[in-house]
Amino acid sequence: MERRKFLKKSALASSFVFIPESMSSMWAKPIKSIGVQLFSLPKLLEKDFKIGIELLSGMGYKEIQMYGPFPFSVNSVKESWKAITPMLGFEGSGYFGHSAKEVRTILDDAGMKATATHLDLETLQTRMNQVGEAANILGFEYVGIAAIPEDKRKNLDDYKKMAETFNRIGAEAKKAGLKFAYHNHGYGLQEMDGKIPIQVLIEETDPDLVYLEMDIFWTTAGGANPVDYLKAYPKRYRLMHLKDMKEIRHFSGDGGSPQEWMELFPYMTTLGSGAMDIETIVKTARKSGVKHFFVEQDMVANPEIALKKSLNYLKSL
Repeated sequence: MERRKFLKKSALASSFVFIPESMSSMWAKPIKSIGVQLFSLPKLLEKDFKIGIELLSGMGYKEIQMYGPFPFSVNSVKESWKAITPMLGFEGSGYFGHSAKEVRTILDDAGMKATATHLDLETLQTRMNQVGEAANILGFEYVGIAAIPEDKRKNLDDYKKMAETFNRIGAEAKKAGLKFAYHNHGYGLQEMDGKIPIQVLIEETDPDLVYLEMDIFWTTAGGANPVDYLKAYPKRYRLMHLKDMKEIRHFSGDGGSPQEWMELFPYMTTLGSGAMDIETIVKTARKSGVKHFFVEQDMVANPEIALKKSLNYLKSL
């Protein structure tokens, strides 16, 4: 309860686990491996996956995070994806028309790793064996979900049930040699019946089974401070999505619908050119235990320019 009070008041210094000064020099070193979420440039990858990966490698990216649906994803998710692709303007996802082995060869030739991927909840619940088989080919370490389905987060009881579901998925992922990670969106960051839903979710999941991926843009849009959460929950966050915000904006509602997310797309910008304190967030994230940083600028225009600018900024820190 005290932790929630600290978060609510944004006075979290006393809850942070401080590291000896002798270890602090490790954070002065540049980030060794910077990744990119492939949803940043889906149209280019759909046109020619190999050329797209070579472009990212030439910029200096070392890792990628993929997104589904994949051939092994449940049919309902594949059908849902088909329904929205006309609005998105592209169809490509998963392996972008290639086989898993072909994707691995393309990545190896470009000197890149597929460290993580996003999947859907049902596939993770019912097809972990197939997920594990794909991971063995591609080299995934982390598998996770980008968002909790809207009908499964209506109230606090839903979040508690989801925590139980996450623990079960995490246990199955561990058996398959993988780590399960939950990527937060903008919902669940404001009080609901006197509690903060995302805190309930974090505190009722097993740290050895459920890892966290912070999206700093959606966290900010949801009215929370990324640094506060990194300090309050050290070692829980292992992955991070990085994108800047032209000016600090919050959702028009509770951040729970795709319409609200898309309303803020115009405010996404390259790292270091917006209003967010990226340097402090990244520094705190490294101290807190984040291992993998992925630039994600959803369907960004001119990715060959924008993604390079963001990478250069991160390398300058």
